[in-house]
Amino acid sequence: MRIGELAERTGTPRRLLRYYEEQGLIVPYRCANGYRAYDERFVDRVLQIRGLLDAGLPTRIIKQILPCLDKPRTIHFPDATPEMLATLEGELARMTSRIDCLTRNRDAIAEYLAVVRTTAAEAGSAAG
Repeated sequence: MRIGELAERTGTPRRLLRYYEEQGLIVPYRCANGYRAYDERFVDRVLQIRGLLDAGLPTRIIKQILPCLDKPRTIHFPDATPEMLATLEGELARMTSRIDCLTRNRDAIAEYLAVVRTTAAEAGSAAG
């Protein structure tokens, strides 16, 4: 697929996809005419990159984490500094906290919807 289709399928601007390429986060195939060509796996890869950026990780760390997201997993950190490990531990704790909050919010919304639907169903059957 071309960059426009990848941008559309991931909701990511073309300029940002080119930035990911400059940072070595994605490496498209170049066609004979010089156009970038992306295979299907780049859809998930771009979404993973965006998720990690949204979580606050810098691109230099994302570049090191990306091989861990592939199958089979390849984990290789020859330059894992104490600073990088501390950053990852902090981000892991922050993500866990966000997940806990999202889980509580999801459960509250589900409970609210269940009560509203039950009340509406009972009102509908009482009227009928």
